[in-house]
Amino acid sequence: MMREKIPTDYEKIFHPQKVAIVGVSTEGQAVFNFGSSILKAIKAMGFAGQILPVNPKGGVFAGLHVYKSVEDIPDGLDFAVIAVASRFVPEVLEACRKKGAAAAEIVSSGFSEIGTKEGADLEQQIKEIAAKGIRVIGPNCFGVYCPKSGLTFAPGPDLSRESGSVAFLSQSGGMSVDFAHVGKWMGIRFSKIVSFGNGVDLRETELLHYLACDPETKVIVMYVEGIGDGEDFFRAIKSAARQKPVVVFKGGLSSAGQRAVASHTASMGGNRVIWQSVLRQVNAVAVQDMEEMAQVSLALALLPAKTYKAISVIGGGGALGVNACDTAESFGIEIPLFPAALQEQIGSFLPKPGSSTTNPVDVGNPFVPPRALKEVLSLAAKDSRVDLQIIISLLHHYKVNAGVLGKTVQEVAPYEELAQVLREVKQATGKPIIVVLPNLKRGIDDLDVAEMLSLARKEFVEHGLPVYDEFHHAIRAIGHVNKYYEVKGAKNE
Repeated sequence: MMREKIPTDYEKIFHPQKVAIVGVSTEGQAVFNFGSSILKAIKAMGFAGQILPVNPKGGVFAGLHVYKSVEDIPDGLDFAVIAVASRFVPEVLEACRKKGAAAAEIVSSGFSEIGTKEGADLEQQIKEIAAKGIRVIGPNCFGVYCPKSGLTFAPGPDLSRESGSVAFLSQSGGMSVDFAHVGKWMGIRFSKIVSFGNGVDLRETELLHYLACDPETKVIVMYVEGIGDGEDFFRAIKSAARQKPVVVFKGGLSSAGQRAVASHTASMGGNRVIWQSVLRQVNAVAVQDMEEMAQVSLALALLPAKTYKAISVIGGGGALGVNACDTAESFGIEIPLFPAALQEQIGSFLPKPGSSTTNPVDVGNPFVPPRALKEVLSLAAKDSRVDLQIIISLLHHYKVNAGVLGKTVQEVAPYEELAQVLREVKQATGKPIIVVLPNLKRGIDDLDVAEMLSLARKEFVEHGLPVYDEFHHAIRAIGHVNKYYEVKGAKNE
């Protein structure tokens, strides 16, 4: 059952002022050490609170005084990071509790996930100490990443410090830091990420309740291998999904996956049919991999909370337009034929011959100026049936122009101007715009194109425009958005 007797001070978990890092190594840098790495990562992120390193040998590390024990730390603690050998964890956790820490993340491994009696007994001791008055994240986890406060993972000193509206709960430490890195370049900004590993205490169910009411979080995303209590989890995710989108990537649904899960976080993977049924019942968004998870998260975070039944598609070429129609139809999204008068107006801004104005709009060539595209998009938005616009921009073709002009592709490709005009259209029409940036130039001699497209993506996202590599990815994300808000709307009626 869900724990109720000990209140959780989430402010001290996500925005602590005094953090002890127990297990910092003061002996050289040749061997990787989680405690030292976390300390350096938090400093690199600009954490503004006090960082209190602990090691029995004392000394100085990274310019900070190292305390020989938790007991030696003056006054109290808000939060602790425990990165010592598993056999020492219970003793250190108890010391942190007595020092007044509201919570501790235990990054150490060697507990129930290794399948030994010793590991299970140590984990039981952690549970018993937690029950006395300290919340525990882990063990066998990466802990907390909170851009607003500057907390981060050991492998994450270079994660974004820009806060956003997406929260991520992950049983896997690797998945948590991977998703944070993917979010950084895709334009997903996070409110919080929690890697809870074995989840002996604070885990998915309670965190769902918290995030459902967290004003900083608009979208909740989860990677789950197993759950602590099925009934509590069902109630928590059902309640959360009524308030905001919940995206779930469930690991361990295959026979082989279940074996891997058992050795990863000592969890039970679960039955595929049961999980699919549960997620449908609660109106959670089910995804199959991290790529889909990221694409859906981006759409839910940047698009207004509504359904998008019909769209316009601008750019690309004839074959891309045909594929767009087929793909959209498979997700129940219409690409309506524009009226003849509107087609004529659109055509006045496009090169002839070669262009087509029916919807999808084939602009004729990749080099149509952004100002002309602005007029096309503004006109297309006048069709009352259109809820959202997608522009397929073939910026990679500008490499040819760059070679002719003796310039770099970054100098030639007009992505900054395009981002500006797209934002102007979005603001003037009130209809969201998604950008698709395909790239077929991926050889060693096209690294400059990849760099230009990365800069273009950053520019578009900073203007509030979601960016996808492929049209299919954008449509699939919209399909998930539609399904969530359709069901949510029906349930609220």
